[in-house]
Order: sequence, then C-alpha cells, then structure tokens
Amino acid sequence: MSAVHIIGPTFSNFVRSVMLTCHEKGIEFDAGMTHGGTRYGLHAPELTTLNPFDKVPVLIHGEHSLFETASICRYLDAEFDGPALQPTDSVQRAQVDQWCAALSTQVDQAIVRRYLLELVFPKGPDGSVREDQVREATPDVARVLAILEQQLGDGDYLVGKTFTLADAIAAPMLDYLVGTPPARGLIDKAPRVEAYVERLRERASGKAVLVAPEFPG
Repeated sequence: MSAVHIIGPTFSNFVRSVMLTCHEKGIEFDAGMTHGGTRYGLHAPELTTLNPFDKVPVLIHGEHSLFETASICRYLDAEFDGPALQPTDSVQRAQVDQWCAALSTQVDQAIVRRYLLELVFPKGPDGSVREDQVREATPDVARVLAILEQQLGDGDYLVGKTFTLADAIAAPMLDYLVGTPPARGLIDKAPRVEAYVERLRERASGKAVLVAPEFPG
C-alpha cells in the first residue's frame, strides 16, 4: 500500500510537482482521481469535501488531507525521511518559499493558464486555437522566462546548489513549455531555462515524472 495518494490527473503540472517531490524523497504514492472507492471528479461535490476551492492536487495521508501544491510539498518534505528539499538557512529557505509562491501564481498563470492551455485545449470555433489569445499571452511568457533566466544565472537550480521544492514547482510547467513546438521562438531566447529543464529531465525523478502526458480524449 502506498504511503500517500495524490488526487488529480497526472498531466496536471501541479500534480506532477507533488509527484516529483515524492520521487525525490523516496515516498511511495498513487495518483489519480479515485481513492478509497470514491471518484473525486473536477467540479464535483466529492472534490469540494477535500478542497472547498475545487482544485487539485489534494494529498491524502492516512486520515489527513491537504490542498495547495507548495503546502503539500512542504508537508511531504517535513513528514518523510529522505533528502531535504528545503534549506536550513533561514534566508535561503525564505527564498525557496518566495519562488514557490511566484511560480504557483505569476509564472503558472503566464505559461500554463494563459498560453499552454490554449494550445493544448483550444477553445476556439470547432476546437481551433484562438491565435489572438496566444499572441496576447506571449509577451508575459517572454517576461517570466527572462526573470527565470536571470534567477538561474550560472547555477544549476533556482535557489542554492541543490534541488529544492522551488524546482519541483517549476519543472513540470517549464518541461511542457520546452516541449511545445509553437514556443520554440520563446525558448530560443531563454537558453539557461532550456538547459535547466534538460538537467531536471535527467534526474531520476524527472525520468519518472516528466514524460509525455496522457490527456483525456
């Protein structure tokens, strides 16, 4: 029996962040929309019993449930053995927290919600991509990539010299962006980000989680 269950579709970038954390910590987990015989569908009342904001992921650990990706990841890091994914230094720990927050809000909104989702799940007539929406979203994607380029500098990770929770939050959304052909022009202007994604893909956790997604038909 797995130690924890992650409620959410495994193509979700935030579900994948929790999965990465579990792999980095060596935590056995299951992931999916069904747990204990109950299906927690998106926008279904069952899900709101665990998260009143009707969002995934939700973590189930024994009798406890938690929502919000960064909080889930911090809990896993504190509760389970394995490599520490948060620095002990208070300044660097706060920096990891700030990047987790910024990635979960500004960066996710720019890259995933406004740009990638339009390309993957287009909402135009007959399922066509709304090119005007993509054009409108593109400058914000370029802006956040430039910020990440500056933060990475010559380092291998976003904060400090080792993999942290900030990298677990960043990896899935950036992996999707780098693998999206229409974003090639944006990625060409962010070589440090692309190299960073390649490093994360080569980690054992990346090889397990950063794989081609299975989207619902």
